[in-house]
Amino acid sequence: MTVGREIKKKIGSVENTKKVTSAMQMVAASKMRRTQDRMLEARPYSNAIRAVIGHLANSSPEYQHQFMTEREVKRIGFIVVSTDKGQCGGLNTNMFRELLRELKAWEDQGIKADLALIGNKAASFFRSVGGNVVAAINGVGEVPEVESLVGSLKIMLDSFSDGTIDRLDVVSNEFISSMQQKPQIRQLLPLVHSEDPDTTHQWDYIYEPEARDLIDGLVQRHIESQVYQAVVENTACEQAARMIAMKNATDNAENMIEELALLYNNARQAAITQEIAEIVGGAAAL
Repeated sequence: MTVGREIKKKIGSVENTKKVTSAMQMVAASKMRRTQDRMLEARPYSNAIRAVIGHLANSSPEYQHQFMTEREVKRIGFIVVSTDKGQCGGLNTNMFRELLRELKAWEDQGIKADLALIGNKAASFFRSVGGNVVAAINGVGEVPEVESLVGSLKIMLDSFSDGTIDRLDVVSNEFISSMQQKPQIRQLLPLVHSEDPDTTHQWDYIYEPEARDLIDGLVQRHIESQVYQAVVENTACEQAARMIAMKNATDNAENMIEELALLYNNARQAAITQEIAEIVGGAAAL
């Protein structure tokens, strides 16, 4: 019964793996709820300030912030938001694939890219494939803070201000549902005009206090909120993807245990049949 013992040992190993993946699935499910709540709480502010900035970009303000000025793109920057941990299915892989296609499209036009990375997985990926990484942040955690993102933001904003890059995009995953997340690449700078048909004409606000003070503060808050929203949304995507990945792993373990149990029973039955045949043969020889 050497074969039977090997199969039984393998069944025990798969059962241990199933226990681990099942526990990880439950942990991810509990974390997913909290990260979704955090994401949904941040969305209204993010959407509202994006709308205000879109209207402002459509207007003719008395003070024109440099982040509102369109210019020919000679170099582009990307803020890439990934996870710190793995075991979340193809979440990071799909996003990196989409980003590589975008980089290839810009490179075909002779335009190089600078990268600011958030998350361990992005750092590991670009260490292997290469790329001009100018900033990297890891260990953001499940409760990200804007202060922890300021470093990479400042480097990229300074690059835009001094003309090193002419456009800045944010790459992250968009949370659609617990079962669906998709990569998204969104332009951050120059500020995107509103698509609201009611704001296609040129107009301006009345500012109090000075336009410069208000617009500078508003633009800064807008940039911080969009990157923060991308990070919290990516965190919610991570937990949802991990829950699904661990559920699939648990289901696969159950299927494997059933197949191994059937194989073990067949081997055991074959061994018993062989022993009976040997006994019968021995008795007949006597």
